[in-house]
Amino acid sequence: MYWCKIAQTNEEYEAIARLNYETFVEEIPQHEPSMTRKKVDRFHQENTYIVVYKETELIGMVAFRDQRPFSIDEKIGKVEQFLPKEWCGKVCEIRLLAVKKNYRAGRVLLKLTQALNTFAYEKGYTAAVISGTTREEKLYKQMGFQQFAPAVGTENAQFLPMVLTRHEFEQSLQRRLSKDDYTFYPGPVKQLEIMGYTNLSHRSLSFKALYERVHQKLLHLSNANHMGVIVGTGTLANEVMLAQLKAQQLGKGLILTNGEFGERLRKQAVRWSLDFDVVEQEWGTMFDCKELELLLGTGAYQWMLAVHGETSTGTCNDLEDLSQLAKCYDVKLCVDSISTFGAMPFSLQDCYLATAVSGKAIGAMSGLAFVFSQYLAPSTTSLPAYLDLANYQEGAIPFTLPAVLLGNLDVSLQAYPVRYEQLQQRFEALLQLPCMHYQLPTTQYPMLLTIKLPRKLSNLHIDLALNGLLVHGDSQYLRQRGFLQFAVIQPDFEDALIRLKEMLRYYEQVIKA
Repeated sequence: MYWCKIAQTNEEYEAIARLNYETFVEEIPQHEPSMTRKKVDRFHQENTYIVVYKETELIGMVAFRDQRPFSIDEKIGKVEQFLPKEWCGKVCEIRLLAVKKNYRAGRVLLKLTQALNTFAYEKGYTAAVISGTTREEKLYKQMGFQQFAPAVGTENAQFLPMVLTRHEFEQSLQRRLSKDDYTFYPGPVKQLEIMGYTNLSHRSLSFKALYERVHQKLLHLSNANHMGVIVGTGTLANEVMLAQLKAQQLGKGLILTNGEFGERLRKQAVRWSLDFDVVEQEWGTMFDCKELELLLGTGAYQWMLAVHGETSTGTCNDLEDLSQLAKCYDVKLCVDSISTFGAMPFSLQDCYLATAVSGKAIGAMSGLAFVFSQYLAPSTTSLPAYLDLANYQEGAIPFTLPAVLLGNLDVSLQAYPVRYEQLQQRFEALLQLPCMHYQLPTTQYPMLLTIKLPRKLSNLHIDLALNGLLVHGDSQYLRQRGFLQFAVIQPDFEDALIRLKEMLRYYEQVIKA
């Protein structure tokens, strides 16, 4: 197996120095020989090295540097004088492209090239410049580089100033290949079938039959009495839920937060000028039922709002406990079940209001939001029509509902109830992988796994991306806490798991070396 990573260990830097000597002293006479047979680059402290491995053997490398002056600046002057202005926003230099002689095959170079392009693209560079040896001119052109200034150097070591632009990368074969990446995102869900446009009217009888089928399936899965299907995201679903609390003037509430999405609900409630108190727990920590009992026992609260599956940590808050508390103290329970709905069977029967979406565990396209309720929402003129739940519960379809989204959802729902078992099995398989012992110590649900990265794994997120394995770690709240997440809801999970398992096995050996 060939795979890439960012160099970070002393052993890797030693191997880089040896490969640097073999390539740029012994093969290309660019530097003087030495007894150590190692060559440490003069910009070593400023370089970021991408290295390529054959299992656990380091066989190739390339270096990135964006501090000036570049080495190529010293040869031809500032590169910007040769480049169009639109290419000069954020320029980096690529140097020390080298692969061991025995491994200079197409697969190795392709792997390194894809990693190189991914790294440069994700870092937002508008152009990358390189001094390419003339003997590898064909290779550089295949990678998308083009010459932008006359050749420089000696007769034995002549180099071509070449550039790869962000635009060229986006149009290149490498960018098209990168679309075959495997993702472990908790949404949106990759769709393996091409989605086509349909002009089926949401006013037609055929559409109404489709809508009724989806509607009944969702009610069956949720065990709710009523629901509305809205074009929008989970955030919109929560707005509709909070709008009902405002319009019905239900009194003072209690909002429970133990993660990013509980905090988001609190911020939304502030915008609606709702009257509420907050019970705030550490991220990943379960709520204390005794504390809640004491608060609810005061009789000060008429409603309680919580997130069932807190995506930010993968914590599953106990819906049964919250339901029992709500019943006992005659409090209306409102729940964000956006991340849990479809991931495992549970009932929303005791929830006054609850929300979910199409583009999470259900596995359909993003774009449809669901609001479930115990009772029909009272009609009101105090809310914008699009946020009035009653409009979606009166039988008619009030606003345009794309047939392509509804049809896609209909197909996804046919996987139930079998999908529950599938997601559980995937989750258990994920738990067995290397590095997963760094998981957060919290109550989990079979949708995603959250790990807290130790220092030695600080580059794991980008290292996986260099190999076409995209995991959830870009959100600011995850980066701040060193969290990385792996979801099990993507349709090609089994194939992705094989690649991930193989890479992590070698990765762990290299990191420990």
